Amino acid sequence: MMTMDEDVVYIKNGEEKSKTKKLGNLYRLTVKSHTMEAIIAELDPHMESKLFQHDGEEMHFVLQGEMESIAGEKSYKLSEGDILWHKSMLKHHARNIGSEKVVYITLGTPPSFMSNMV
Repeated sequence: MMTMDEDVVYIKNGEEKSKTKKLGNLYRLTVKSHTMEAIIAELDPHMESKLFQHDGEEMHFVLQGEMESIAGEKSYKLSEGDILWHKSMLKHHARNIGSEKVVYITLGTPPSFMSNMV
């Protein structure tokens, strides 16, 4: 498990602080400090996340696949390499719109995403 008490944290592929899996959704928390968290998320084909609304802001970076990200009243189609930033107080969720698994990184500040997973 990674600690954020150091000035630098190096994370090898496959390492994670915790993992949450729910009905076609996988969230792997890789880094969490007092001010931010980094999550690698996976959505199986045609699956979607639950609806979120929390403090802060977040950025999503798509590594593989295609997804629809809904933030507030707007919908965005994201493909590999695309980035979306939004305020987390907007109601938001993600949906896999492709036939392959979608993998994306979410960076959030302050760290509140994983506490909303319970």
